[in-house]
Amino acid sequence: MRKTLAAKAWIRCAASGVAAVVALSAGLSGCGMPAPSPGNAERPVAAAAAAGSHGAQGNPVGVAAGSRVLNPANGRLEAVVPEVSRTVLLIGDSQSEPVDGWPRLGLAAAGYKVYFCGRGGTGFVSSNGATGNYIDALLRGDWLLPSGTPALIVIQGGGNDAAGAASDRQITANAERLIAELRERYPGTPMAMIGTLARGEAHGGGRRTEVDALLGSVAASHALPFVSVGDWLTRYGLAKDLADTVHMNPAGRQKLGVLLGGRLRDLGLDRKPTADQQPLRASGTLDDGPGQD
Repeated sequence: MRKTLAAKAWIRCAASGVAAVVALSAGLSGCGMPAPSPGNAERPVAAAAAAGSHGAQGNPVGVAAGSRVLNPANGRLEAVVPEVSRTVLLIGDSQSEPVDGWPRLGLAAAGYKVYFCGRGGTGFVSSNGATGNYIDALLRGDWLLPSGTPALIVIQGGGNDAAGAASDRQITANAERLIAELRERYPGTPMAMIGTLARGEAHGGGRRTEVDALLGSVAASHALPFVSVGDWLTRYGLAKDLADTVHMNPAGRQKLGVLLGGRLRDLGLDRKPTADQQPLRASGTLDDGPGQD
């Protein structure tokens, strides 16, 4: 297999025992990290500490937050995230993409900062333009995983797979590939899944509710905590807060965020701050407006 330019750059730098820190073109800036200026694209801008050296917050020593580094283990570019050890890596679709998306609000209520990887219109099988589905986007660098070790990993989605007629087999296979890849990259980091927001089987939830149940089965087979949201719109009387057929208005996002935060606490997934730390608010990319999940 041909090595990517990033992998080749890593090999050149690894010989000297340091990790290259590079600025990326706008096409590779993702996951809520600011894009570098065009003049710095693909150009090494600094040298980090020895490969694998991390500080108290889990980031490479001597590397500024917002930089991109090459991971020596896999040759992939990763983003240096402020306080990554207090941050949740959230992979999702347009339910998660807005700053006030209900998955982000729920995770913030559970005490985390949020680093988002994903894009509206994507899913376990579904892609959107230049951004692949979750596992393809990860493997080819459409968006960047965080360097270091996050406190928690949460995978949300399934709505676009339901709308795109992805089969159970396709969804299951790609979800399992994604879980395996994330476990290999972040061994020991807790992981959880959030299903597909819908009305419920008896209220017209249809394929969205089916995909929610399917993802619950995948999570159970891997012993992952799972938040089923396949009937939340009707269970909690929130259909009135829909902005369109699948997305919530601001009030609905707030209500769902409160519900999700409570469910995360019930599952023991909330972050327990130390005496000198306060729960952290969510941060991430801006939303482009309602569209696909």
